[in-house]
Amino acid sequence: MTAAVELSGVNKSFGSSRILEDIALSVPEGSRTVVVGSSGSGKTTLLRLISGFELPDSGTISVLGRTVAGPGAAVAAHRRGIGFVAQDGALFPHLTVGQNIAFGLGPALRGGTRKQRARAVSELLEMVSLRPDFAARRPDELSGGQQQRVALARALARQPRVMLLDEPFSSLDAGLRAATRDIVAETLERAGITTVLVTHDQAEAMSFAHQLAVLRDGNLCQVGPPREVYWRPVDLFTARFLGDAVVLPATISDGFAACALGTVAVAPTSLRGDACIMLRPEQIMVEHCESGGADAAASCTGQVEAVDFYGPEVQLAVRLFCVGAPASGFPQSPGTQSPGTQSPGTLVHVRQHGTMGTVVGSRVSLTARGTATAFAARP
Repeated sequence: MTAAVELSGVNKSFGSSRILEDIALSVPEGSRTVVVGSSGSGKTTLLRLISGFELPDSGTISVLGRTVAGPGAAVAAHRRGIGFVAQDGALFPHLTVGQNIAFGLGPALRGGTRKQRARAVSELLEMVSLRPDFAARRPDELSGGQQQRVALARALARQPRVMLLDEPFSSLDAGLRAATRDIVAETLERAGITTVLVTHDQAEAMSFAHQLAVLRDGNLCQVGPPREVYWRPVDLFTARFLGDAVVLPATISDGFAACALGTVAVAPTSLRGDACIMLRPEQIMVEHCESGGADAAASCTGQVEAVDFYGPEVQLAVRLFCVGAPASGFPQSPGTQSPGTQSPGTLVHVRQHGTMGTVVGSRVSLTARGTATAFAARP
């Protein structure tokens, strides 16, 4: 697939602070790429380099097959054919919605008749799912989501083939954020515009992206499809950054790992012997143990120490048992040690359907499903 945006060996520093280091990123034409990272990781600087608001210290940047930054090349921002939507929308407060959008129109339409401009503005409003009568409103008469859609309409007025979005949904509440994100994604998809969005919101990144790039301290850790990056992260930082992770010490042999949850299948790896494995909480099945007997004690994996209720699901903090000491509450024959003898071990967080009614103190059995990802580092 042809790359609409290509960065190769890009470096950027401000003074003695290195912001981006040896960035290599290819954005396929017509796709949505999301760069996700924590605050200060270099996300916005990366967008400013692509847009032309900043120039790299070294490396090259190409847009639609043309080198726009690099040795002997420095194409101005307004000549790159790129649209840009800032975090706050950056609408002109003294202009109406229609005037804000008209500002983005090309010279031909800006100098055309009032009827031509009004028709162009109405078409752009329709593209972002807003009625034509919104053109007469002021920005302060709009909701946050509507303001962002107007900002997108203004950027679309330039008919760009590449759109850059700098955390455009971060100031919106959760429900409005999801609805606005869906409308923006649909609009850009319909227009066939290549999009690069930066965000610190992991869920937003994975739902919006065709390609996900994880940025840490100015370095790209991993680039790939969201599902691949989520389920098969290259390191523990990426695993933990993209979502909750259950990381356990393990011994790996012949495609399986022996750990506190028993024997768990692992994704193909060259690792053998002592290592650690990563599972997502949704991979772990939770079942209640029936008290009363050595067999019941032996089947228990741990005890619930905390329950956080989130409506449709709950998160359980489960203290895993270690074999070797008696578990209170289970009968045991004098002078014997059953297979269920246990002592407190690792604390893990798992999820369960909100209707299950698990309470603090419950003894539970945890079973892993699917495959784990193995890492050489200890957790």
